[in-house]
Amino acid sequence: MPNYPLANVSDSAHIHGSVHIEPFATVYGDVTIGAGSWIGSGVVLYDGVTIGENCHVMSGTVLSADIRATGNPLSAPVPAGAYTLRIGNGVHIEPNVTMHGEIVIGDDTWIGSNATIFDGARIGNRCRIFPGAVLAAIPQDLKFEGERTLLEIGDGTTVRECATLNRGTKAYGKTVVGKNCLIMAYVHLAHDCIVGDHVVIANAVNVAGHVEIGDYAIFGGTSAVHQFVKIGAHAMIGGGSLVRKDVPPFVKASREPVQYEGVNSLGLRRRGFPSETIMQIKEMYRYIFLSDMNTATAIEFIERELPESAERREIITFIRNAKRGIIKGPQTNNAAQDDDDDE
Repeated sequence: MPNYPLANVSDSAHIHGSVHIEPFATVYGDVTIGAGSWIGSGVVLYDGVTIGENCHVMSGTVLSADIRATGNPLSAPVPAGAYTLRIGNGVHIEPNVTMHGEIVIGDDTWIGSNATIFDGARIGNRCRIFPGAVLAAIPQDLKFEGERTLLEIGDGTTVRECATLNRGTKAYGKTVVGKNCLIMAYVHLAHDCIVGDHVVIANAVNVAGHVEIGDYAIFGGTSAVHQFVKIGAHAMIGGGSLVRKDVPPFVKASREPVQYEGVNSLGLRRRGFPSETIMQIKEMYRYIFLSDMNTATAIEFIERELPESAERREIITFIRNAKRGIIKGPQTNNAAQDDDDDE
């Protein structure tokens, strides 16, 4: 057993001979640390923690797999040692991070100082969690009864300072954030939300429970989304918007009350949509939002008169499944120009 001066390391811990442990760290017996890892001063690793190879855990960090220490009103008794906290390879954890519960952190992820990660977090590879973020705290839902649920964050996603992402309830069982998303500072993402890939949510956006957000959607800062609302893929929500109705795919929406502001043409071009496809999308939305037809009549007309395409199917399916109804068209016909002048 290597000597770790002034550190309190259990003889029964499974520690590779190349691991460096600084003074005043505490490592309990049921802990595994992989080759090349570095454990800083004052770190506490409780039973059930597994750390991969070439990890860096800075001073003052506390890792515990015991879900009884999370403040969660558990719905059933949990014996000590029932769960594990697993850190992948190449993970860097800054000072004073706290993790409690059954947690999985993927390879090459970076976690900033004073972040707090609770039971049920599943964080992918190459993620970046900035200082002060709180992940997988129990839902702010009075119907929550301590059920075991998850927060899943996909590979390559960044969560900025002081964002709060809650885990799910028994309704969906999990909150999901996809791959390569950017969740900016002070965002709140409530329980049971489903967020697609490549989504950008700007500063101080508040997203209520059970919201679904499609791939490549973008939210301007300080906007707020009502519970159970759906946001379509490639949609763009203007800053400060209050979103109470579903927003179909490929459109821009803003103002108060929130309304159709044209097709997200520039965003679609940036993502490789050909001009012909963008023109077809614009034509469909002219019938839906800018004609004298009601929505049902416009959909029937589009199905009858316009060519079949993946985008047509996506738009029609989204609108027909919009339980809360979709946003309205502009108050005047010249309010939406469908174009490239603002993004």
